[in-house]
Amino acid sequence: MAAANPGISARWEHFDHGADIGVRGIGPTKAAAFEQAALALTAVITDPTTVEERETVPISCEAGDDELLLAAWLNAVVTQMAIRRMLFRRFQVEIQAGRLTGVATGEQISPERHQPAVEVKGATYTSLRVARTGDGGWLAQTVVDV
Repeated sequence: MAAANPGISARWEHFDHGADIGVRGIGPTKAAAFEQAALALTAVITDPTTVEERETVPISCEAGDDELLLAAWLNAVVTQMAIRRMLFRRFQVEIQAGRLTGVATGEQISPERHQPAVEVKGATYTSLRVARTGDGGWLAQTVVDV
């Protein structure tokens, strides 16, 4: 496992993609980039700071490569949001040999408080990328269907 670059700040971003929206996670480790990509997913729906950490949900998935694993992870998060009618604010991820185990922490959706902007239907393979960045960090991105 590659060592984390402590000089990299974990963060998320959105990027434009026609009618859909791109989510991007950046972090000192691949796991941190996946966590930030999931937080960007929440931010498509609502301001993540409005989501309280009341319940933790385990989420796991696996895939043959890092990019497919990112899509599987985000789709698993979308599925848990839909099934449980929840939004998530915090994610913790471990990745080993094509298998992701993690948890998502959040609360039930409150339409009045969260004012959901859109419904995310799922992660696509458009602009799907998991890669090292020039500064030694990690980037994890894809477009989500809204």
